[in-house]
Amino acid sequence: MLDQVRLDNKIAVVTGSSRNLGRAMALGLADAGASVVLASPETDLLAGVAAEIEGRHGVGRALPVTVDITNAADCKRLLAQVVERFGALHVLLNCARRSSRGPGLPATGNKLKFWESDVAIWQDTVRVAVNGTFVISRTLVPQMIAQGWGRIINITTSLGTMQRQFNSPYGVTKAALEAASMIWAQDLDGTGVTVNTLTPGGSCDVDPSRKYPAEKKLLPATVMNAAAVWLASDLSDGKTRGRYVGKLWNADLSPSDAAAAALEAPVLREPND
Repeated sequence: MLDQVRLDNKIAVVTGSSRNLGRAMALGLADAGASVVLASPETDLLAGVAAEIEGRHGVGRALPVTVDITNAADCKRLLAQVVERFGALHVLLNCARRSSRGPGLPATGNKLKFWESDVAIWQDTVRVAVNGTFVISRTLVPQMIAQGWGRIINITTSLGTMQRQFNSPYGVTKAALEAASMIWAQDLDGTGVTVNTLTPGGSCDVDPSRKYPAEKKLLPATVMNAAAVWLASDLSDGKTRGRYVGKLWNADLSPSDAAAAALEAPVLREPND
């Protein structure tokens, strides 16, 4: 994959890149040649990911930025640092979410009936995953529009997970991002900036604290890397309003055929339906 799809000279911001899928995709983009801006409030973990990237690819390939993506001033500061360091910005991969579901809740998350859910946890989950994704995207996309080229990749989840009993607020936030992606893609039509969503297609082996039934087959943390690299590349020019599934990517196919096979039907209606 990395021999066929390259991101040399591309600058990518990855939110939530201090851990789990965000970390895995940041490493994958760097392996494909991108310089990666690591965005998260977890300073120490970001430094570790930056060290991994620079250990593989050399000094200067990673820029860790401690940032609260729900804070507009923080997002503007991040943009200024990116432009000062690299002179451009090409890709925004939105993977941020709450890193902790709160005291007294099981490791698997806030699996409660919605009227029993902790109000503060619900609000903070929406604040980060929905409001934060909006604030960082709103702040960075004008730079992409000015360049005439850019990519927004929003990480969501399977339709079943969005609708599963006891799975709010997480499922609610991912459904909101699917809707936002459809709207933003149309708003950006003709600018050279595309918006797509990407989902693993199953539970990933990223968090050792989570307990799954022994018979449950977990996907590798890198399951979305190939699709993320393609979506961030010139090969995806003109491809927007798509929903891609990482586990459906077939590395034996050409990148264009693999992308077509990984494309799932849109979650929402087509315009004018």
